Amino acid sequence: MAAGGRTDGALPDLRRYVVARPIYNEPSFQEDNESIPGPSTTLRERAQKACSCSKRRALQITKTFFPILEWLPKYRLKEWLLSDIISGISTGLVATLQGLAYALLAAVPVGYGLYSAFFPILTYFFLGTSRHISVGPFPVVSLMVGSVVLSMAPDENFRVVSSNITGLNKTVIDIDARDAQRVIIASTITFLVGIMQLVLGALQIGFIVRYLADPLVGGFTTAAAFQVFVSQLKIVLNVSTQNYNGVLSIIYTLIEIFENIGTTNIADLIAGLLTIVICMVVKEINDRFRHKIRVPIPIEVIVTIVAAGISYGVDLEKKYNAGIVKSIPSGFLPPEPPAVNMFGDMMASAFSIAIVAYAIAVSVGKVYATKYDYAIDGNQEFIAFGVSNVFSGAFSCFVATTALSRTAVQESTGGKTQVAGIISAGIVLIAIVALGKLLEPLQKSVLAAVVIANLKGMFMQVLDVPRLWRQSKADALIWVFTCIASIILGLDLGLLAGLVFALLTVVLRVQFPSWGTLGNVPGTDIYKKVTRYKNVIEPEGVKILRFSSPIFYANIDGLRSSLKSSVGFDAVRVYNKRLKALRKIQKLIKKGKLKATKNGIISDFGTTNEAFEPDEDPEDPSELDVPTKEVEVQVDWNSDLPVKVNVPKVPLHSLIFDFGAVSFMDVVAVRAMKTIVKEFERIDVRVYIASHLDHIMKNLELCDFFDDSTQKEMFFLTVHDAVLHIQSQILHKDSQDPIFEKISLLQESKEPIEFTETNQSEELDVQEEAMRRLAS
Repeated sequence: MAAGGRTDGALPDLRRYVVARPIYNEPSFQEDNESIPGPSTTLRERAQKACSCSKRRALQITKTFFPILEWLPKYRLKEWLLSDIISGISTGLVATLQGLAYALLAAVPVGYGLYSAFFPILTYFFLGTSRHISVGPFPVVSLMVGSVVLSMAPDENFRVVSSNITGLNKTVIDIDARDAQRVIIASTITFLVGIMQLVLGALQIGFIVRYLADPLVGGFTTAAAFQVFVSQLKIVLNVSTQNYNGVLSIIYTLIEIFENIGTTNIADLIAGLLTIVICMVVKEINDRFRHKIRVPIPIEVIVTIVAAGISYGVDLEKKYNAGIVKSIPSGFLPPEPPAVNMFGDMMASAFSIAIVAYAIAVSVGKVYATKYDYAIDGNQEFIAFGVSNVFSGAFSCFVATTALSRTAVQESTGGKTQVAGIISAGIVLIAIVALGKLLEPLQKSVLAAVVIANLKGMFMQVLDVPRLWRQSKADALIWVFTCIASIILGLDLGLLAGLVFALLTVVLRVQFPSWGTLGNVPGTDIYKKVTRYKNVIEPEGVKILRFSSPIFYANIDGLRSSLKSSVGFDAVRVYNKRLKALRKIQKLIKKGKLKATKNGIISDFGTTNEAFEPDEDPEDPSELDVPTKEVEVQVDWNSDLPVKVNVPKVPLHSLIFDFGAVSFMDVVAVRAMKTIVKEFERIDVRVYIASHLDHIMKNLELCDFFDDSTQKEMFFLTVHDAVLHIQSQILHKDSQDPIFEKISLLQESKEPIEFTETNQSEELDVQEEAMRRLAS
């Protein structure tokens, strides 16, 4: 191989290259280049290797399950500790407030949100592979937990009859019993989610999250943000509604909110609106001046403290009937076992929550892992969150993942490792032990407003839709469909519907892939679509078809259709028409209307049929043998025939399939390809396959693609190899045109053969089977 041209003292022109090599088909390439056989190991050998153990392997496995052993010994105490402390304190304050707020979404008393912001961090510190995510509640996951809790423990199940001093009976809700049951349900589903995540991690199927494409997750989280907004809106307004679940539940909730909007508590509404406005303004300041403000202003903490102080000082509950937190338990509750009898009722929802929680955590973790140049292990993350949820489920927590806003605080304030996470857990611990009572006067509308203010990022994802539409209409449709389905059907069914729709778009794109006819860029070995470039030329008599997809049972009909559209005719129809023409010629010969000669076939009127080429140098009739003689004539199927049969023209002599984009073929596709090859070969169109992958050849061998007539010589390394082979065959062909077909008409008459030139006429009795055989 030579690179460019070179003269003495001159540098080679590296912008051009010239390659000189043989034309390679599959057998010739295998002959010149010995293939390397793949490693062959028995099941026993693989089992022995997997079960073998050494000191080094044991240490590696231990570090895999406990990543802290990998990064903690490398911890830079002087450089990182101060940053982690500052980050941990800032994150802990935010986590405390978000824990209280997200407990409202999970439909459990707000105090249990503090437990959910504390316990999961303890185990993730040892088992997690991400150094930057802040583990704890997340609004979408909390809302999914809350939907399960509300469906299994609605208010209607806890109505009791109470007598007042006037002796009148009144139906009220036993709030204590209701909250206790809801805590059991939330902790049970958390435990079940943890078990599922552990199983998925142990089975090494962390790849399952790849099926949750970014457009799908974007549409789902935006719909979840809308669900969260509606659920918190009634708390901001302090309007009582029924707890709807399932299909159209959000619509029913909105309708009831507007029906009861006249009962809005003004004190709660004002507090909520002020909180939303102040939080969003300060967050915008934090975002715009993040390079100047090293530690973001913890506006949620400030607003919460001020709101609690105002509520306590003014006594909003008694004067204005404002809804307040009322009771936050101090200290910890003893661990409780899960209610195993509930597993069957929450299995499907638990699986959805397990996947969504994992997907959110891994997606956020990968962003920061890429930014700081380290890797996270997807399977280990499954195990880490599984253990965290099993552990925290025993302490009355709800499902943990990571929150985008809280993680952003931990990273932007200088957090380097999960030491910042464990310090944030310490801040939450202080709130649980000592500060709970101080937050009891806090209005619930303030907590709901904090939740709404943190939804801005998820609502802003709507702006991704126009960009997605420009880049990929299929991805934009996935986003929109998942969002609408999740709003209408609910989060669990909406996620399932979005996943099915996303997979359906993939199936449709594979079932109806792009295809095109290729042409050659003159003077190069480059082949491009003829419809895309002006100077691309199709080789004469050669059609090159590229099919950009795996070929399997679902799209084989598409391949046939695109092939027919590219070549301009149906090979089966052409064959049948030719066979019909041959049969009519046979009948005319039997009736004496056509006569066979060495020069071709003539009619009764002695006029030569122009559809057949006469021999230039006919043999002497006297040299012919006895009556049973094989007489050959040539039929030009692209000319006029002596019979009234419309035989389609076939302007091709070669057909090349470019298999460069074909990654696999199933049994149905192999059989169909073999049929296609046979159909074209019998109408004198040679079929070649180029640019195939090595495993495709092996697959064809296993599926018995090759036989006496279909050989490996039809496979070429590149399209250009195939074209050069065809051109060389044309240059060295015989004088006979390959478009012509020899038809042997067997003379079975025992009378002497009679030729027109010598007034010795002869009628040929041709067997139909012979005609069929010779036409193929």
